[in-house]
Amino acid sequence: MKKTVDLIIGARPNFIKVVKLNRILRENFNVRLIHTGQHYTKEMSDIFFEDLSIPKPDYSFDVKSGTHAYQTYKIMVEYERLLLKRKPHLCVVFGDVNSTMAATIAAKKLYLKVAHVEAGLRSFDKSMPEEINRIVTDSLSDFLFAPSQDAVSNLLKEGREKRNIFLVGNIMIDTLKENLDKIRSIDICKEFSVKRKNFIYLTLHRPSNVDDRKRFIKILNFVKILSKEYPVILPLHPRTEKMINLFNLKKYISEKIYFIKPVSYLKSVALEMNSKFVLTDSGGIQEETTFLNVPCFTLRKNTERPVTLTEGTNTLLEPEVESIEKIFNTSERVKRNRIKYWDGKTSERISRILEELL
Repeated sequence: MKKTVDLIIGARPNFIKVVKLNRILRENFNVRLIHTGQHYTKEMSDIFFEDLSIPKPDYSFDVKSGTHAYQTYKIMVEYERLLLKRKPHLCVVFGDVNSTMAATIAAKKLYLKVAHVEAGLRSFDKSMPEEINRIVTDSLSDFLFAPSQDAVSNLLKEGREKRNIFLVGNIMIDTLKENLDKIRSIDICKEFSVKRKNFIYLTLHRPSNVDDRKRFIKILNFVKILSKEYPVILPLHPRTEKMINLFNLKKYISEKIYFIKPVSYLKSVALEMNSKFVLTDSGGIQEETTFLNVPCFTLRKNTERPVTLTEGTNTLLEPEVESIEKIFNTSERVKRNRIKYWDGKTSERISRILEELL
């Protein structure tokens, strides 16, 4: 009889990571795909399921938005209710969102095994909610699937047993590689009336950037300067749009910054691929641009993905006038991705390991 594995997804990055692993694990396991509903709108959830042909979840909790504590509590209650009806042999969680930590705690309270995909990433900044989620999840997980060698080192320094740590590579690259032909077939420049390598792709959503009015204005003024050289395309994350309206910031926005609705995964990667460079505060985009060899400038003081700085195309950046020259100089000298196991085969490695472990 096949053993049961739960795959927990809840937010946009999880949807991207689960695609191939879900398909492969179903060959040898009874898989329950569980959507917590942390991201729930069409733009933030449904569009990704359609875009990536993800099957309908076996269970949906419909948690929706709320404070960190509220989301965590609701997910724990809903997942515990499911577990009490039928326990799996393993719970697999992804990344660092609230769903990741909440499902881990609920599973461990009922003495279940947990595997964490993307284990060991650290920004060493506990003001980031995601950092708390990472630390808690890794401290409780039985099996730790690390995307890079620095993540392995972090886990060892924290006292995790070497036999439970597996360097498997970056699971996001699996989905990217599988969809490259589709992405290349999208005429994204025609759709948004821009020229290839002649526009900036901007994404903003982190509370540290958009919830602080002074910081947000500083970023918008910085982007306004950049937009004098190249048009800027900005898909509006719901949080970002909310704060623009709340802070009354429209007067700080240049006419060459084009607001668009949130785009699908495939279109987002197409925009990255065709841009002059990317300006972002996203974690996943730092990885995607590294794989694509596209210059990326991350509007943060730190990153939990330092390998994208040392081995990839990413640069941390503060929105200062002095940074303008740095951007244009750096964007002309793109490094090449040399990161081990960022090859599109991470899901296969995880599947083989789970077959042995279970």
